[in-house]
Amino acid sequence: MLLYLHGFRSSPQSFKAQLIQQRMREWGVARYYACPQLDVSPARAIAQAETAIAAARGGDPGQPLTIVGSSLGGFYARWLGERHGCRTVLLNPAVHPWTDLEAYLGAQPLWHGGGEVLVERRHLQELLDLRVDAISQPERYLLLAATGDEVLDYRDMLAAFPGARTRLIQGSDHGISEFADYLDEVLEFCGYGPGGVRPGA
Repeated sequence: MLLYLHGFRSSPQSFKAQLIQQRMREWGVARYYACPQLDVSPARAIAQAETAIAAARGGDPGQPLTIVGSSLGGFYARWLGERHGCRTVLLNPAVHPWTDLEAYLGAQPLWHGGGEVLVERRHLQELLDLRVDAISQPERYLLLAATGDEVLDYRDMLAAFPGARTRLIQGSDHGISEFADYLDEVLEFCGYGPGGVRPGA
């Protein structure tokens, strides 16, 4: 299973999520893809991710799992990756979102489909509860960090994932507009290729 976790105010309609799903469809492995619409509450978002993982594994905790998280989804992915001991890809991940989201308290518009979410102060504590002080197995992580990220500081990302396989992207932006250039590298790290699931994945 490949679990994609979208970012703050985003959705399964994000362009990176769509690119991953389309490539997996082309490779005949789309059945392994999951991307739930995450709740604004971090605690509920984690519960949704855990439900998706449990459903995909069908009661067998030994079923392979990879997680890809973007921005706030990258923060969640870090916590889940440590919990499940699985390969984890982080795309411009949030490192200390309990601080970053302080400026977004209140009603915030969604990027896709209209509507809004209400960010409450209790959500900041929920984020703090998911803090990971240090990753345990750096070789399980792939980090894509863009120096041109206008929302988050790439240097915080590098400091949070020492020893991880890292792709430092010069320039670009928070959304990694040229993500298509890195798509196959990400999926290969997750254990997928043109022939389907790679041996050992």
